[in-house]
Amino acid sequence: MSSRGGGVGGRRGGPGGASSVRGGERGRKRGRGALDAVEPRVPLPRGTGSGPGAGRDGAAAPVPALQPAEADVLSGEVETEMAAGMEAREGASSSSSASAPAVGEVEPPSRAVGALPPTSSKAVVLQARPGFGTVGTSCRVRANHFVVQLADKEIYHYDVAIAPELRSRERNRNIINELLRSHKKYLDGRRSPAYDGRKGMFTAGALPFTDREFVVKIANDPERGNQGEKEFKVTIKCAGAANLYMHSLKQFLAGTYPSQDRFSHKHLDIRILIVALNGGEDISATTFYKAQPVIDFALDYLNMNIRDAYSRFDQDGTRVSVVQYFNRQYSYSLKYINWPCLQAGSDSRPTYLPMEVCRIVKGQRYSRKLNECQVTRMLRLARETPEERENSILEIANENNYGNDYHAREFGIGVTNQLALVDARVLPAPMLKYHDSGQEKVCNPSIGQWNMNNKRMLNGGSINYWACLTFASCVRLAEVRTFCKELVRVCNSIGMQITGEPCVRIRQERQDHLDAAVRDIHRQSAEFLSQQGVIGQQLELLVIVLPDANATVFYGRIKRLCETELGVITQCCLARNVQNVGGRNTVLEDALHRRIPLLTDMPTMIFGADVTHPPAGEDSSPSIAAVVASMDWPEVSKYKCSVSSQSHREEIIADLFTEVKDSQNRLVYGGMIRELIESFRKANGSYKPGRIIFYRDGVSEGQFSQVLLSEMDAIRKACASIEEGYLPPVTFVVVQKRHHTRLFPEDHHARDQMDRSRNILPGTVVDTKICHPSEFDFYLCSHSGIQGTSHPTHYYVLFDENNFSADALQTLTYHLCYTYARCTRSVSIVPPVYYAHLAASRARHYLEEGSLPDHGSSSASAAGGSRRNDRGVPVKPLPEIKENVKQFMFYC
Repeated sequence: MSSRGGGVGGRRGGPGGASSVRGGERGRKRGRGALDAVEPRVPLPRGTGSGPGAGRDGAAAPVPALQPAEADVLSGEVETEMAAGMEAREGASSSSSASAPAVGEVEPPSRAVGALPPTSSKAVVLQARPGFGTVGTSCRVRANHFVVQLADKEIYHYDVAIAPELRSRERNRNIINELLRSHKKYLDGRRSPAYDGRKGMFTAGALPFTDREFVVKIANDPERGNQGEKEFKVTIKCAGAANLYMHSLKQFLAGTYPSQDRFSHKHLDIRILIVALNGGEDISATTFYKAQPVIDFALDYLNMNIRDAYSRFDQDGTRVSVVQYFNRQYSYSLKYINWPCLQAGSDSRPTYLPMEVCRIVKGQRYSRKLNECQVTRMLRLARETPEERENSILEIANENNYGNDYHAREFGIGVTNQLALVDARVLPAPMLKYHDSGQEKVCNPSIGQWNMNNKRMLNGGSINYWACLTFASCVRLAEVRTFCKELVRVCNSIGMQITGEPCVRIRQERQDHLDAAVRDIHRQSAEFLSQQGVIGQQLELLVIVLPDANATVFYGRIKRLCETELGVITQCCLARNVQNVGGRNTVLEDALHRRIPLLTDMPTMIFGADVTHPPAGEDSSPSIAAVVASMDWPEVSKYKCSVSSQSHREEIIADLFTEVKDSQNRLVYGGMIRELIESFRKANGSYKPGRIIFYRDGVSEGQFSQVLLSEMDAIRKACASIEEGYLPPVTFVVVQKRHHTRLFPEDHHARDQMDRSRNILPGTVVDTKICHPSEFDFYLCSHSGIQGTSHPTHYYVLFDENNFSADALQTLTYHLCYTYARCTRSVSIVPPVYYAHLAASRARHYLEEGSLPDHGSSSASAAGGSRRNDRGVPVKPLPEIKENVKQFMFYC
């Protein structure tokens, strides 16, 4: 009756067979049965890896898709089926949470069950939790969640229709409030309905009717020039009962309910209930327009050219000025007759308003991009220590007094006024390996940070041909030469091999000659190498000193010119050290000794993916997708990137896998995943990855099923296109930073519970109480705070064919946060995702209009020029990144 394999890529008897359904159909009949009986969930095919320790069988023959069962399945059969699924899942959870294999042990992957992939997100089941983590030092932290108690009440849902229809929620609420006041006797006066301002109303108990129409009269607003009353017809119709049985709800929260699908027939979404039971409260900071007269705004910010207010327009066939119009129409004499007017209408029907009669209303959010000075001021104002933030949250909660709200009392909802106390663990930091020639060969980070004193890079790389160019007129050329000499000395002292002199003389150029100067120094370098008889080499690094003012403007032009046309890696700096090019700063010592479970036992490839969207106000610019992947197994510290443009604000990555027909009508496979796997293969002795771990950023909870279904399908097709039967097991993890959960030390005066900024310690992980009861997610604070309150990252495992235990994935994720190349600190998000974000941001510079001519446009990962957005406009492709640049982490 149901597919025991579970959701996408599920395996027989494995986790996922009875998980909750996200994005599934709501409002099913109670007797219909599990979701499998309505639309079968079938696993994606899996097959063999390659390389040492792979040990995988080929994919089995496809299993025919199951047919939908009849709607009137007996509820007894349904209960039996659900209970069996739960037992299977509990068995899998207990086994998967066992200790990790010892060094050298290979954990054999489960045998694949080939089948057709699901065709709808309704068939996707997210990964079940394999158990809870145990590694680390136990502690407790406070979360900005407030425990909610629900009474055992029967909730009724009513549909509300107001005629004529209004868009304003506030006006709709005013109409319903007047209805409750004037028609109290028909509505059972004891009831205090909760109304959403649109079409939904809820009551604790049934109203004395199932369908009734009311007439409501509302007084018009005299301030708007309207007098009298307006009549509305309000229809209230019972949509059904939504019973909240506390016993069943507690079972769900404990993860022991036979199937979360059983809640899908309710009229209340169970996901909303989970949020309510752990009601989160946080403080956000944003920017607003200052409430002031429009004239003051124009003077302060717009520097407007003044037009004459005597400019004329037609009124009833007569030419009148704005001054004359206001005098005749409103008996109002304008004071500032030489100021311009605001055009508040459309182009076809303009409406002119004098500035002096207009004000900017309080509370209007400023949504455009802030400049650097504004960002700095914003951060300074919004910064709060953890203790200050916790007190602010508690103060707001006490002011709102949720427990005494009349709706809360009506529905039997009780809210505590204390932050939830949550069990947590502090994971141990990894040991970091440096070069044996340094005084310190192994480093044990302290509270998420360390330094390069007495250490040398494990594999620093070398630069033989470099040059320097400065556009900063305020810095003397002699100072630039001194800076370059010191830079070479420091880099050589920590393990980078750089020749002492540039291949061409250091030059100072005018800012308006930027393009020509960069091209010229590239040409001079090529001539120098040719004269020296150096074959097959070119300029390896160009150091560019930028002026403090307008540095970001020059930065994008330089990166596009050098990375997509000239093929030169550049380091732009104001007064900062140059980053290393190629090589590795450090690696995890356990990776070198192959002591990391489910990473070092077979060739494993770690991906990071992100999509960045254009800033607010841009309605046509493409979104940029970036995927990075590790090239150096087992160290996993060097990442190659692939970038592509796609439709405006499209979140699903379009170019993960592509297939086009060539001139001979033959299929040609491509895409970002295929490109990166082929690069991994070349870098690792022809071995393909036998395991894939895919960290995906920027996905909201409502997009889980859609992204998983689409992108897992692309990964599968990309692998299968490389070699028949090649389908390595995949773990798909969503990385969420944009949430409002905050974690605080239990005691703000216990120094052993905090870092220097008084935040929780790096390595703090939470996977209970504030997490999903049955799905695989956890919060991890992997960094030491610098200022303000640290923001933990939420990791959500959507799909796992590698059978990670909670400890194994949490520890791997945390340890990877110590391998970020830019600094000697652990970072707040796993580095592959960080790198993907940097690569996507870099690629956006390639699309800057007017900076450079667009020639040879094609995506770095696939030709996307033929793609069109939802309005039929072609998506502008990215210029191709030169291959010699892509071999390095140029985006970092």
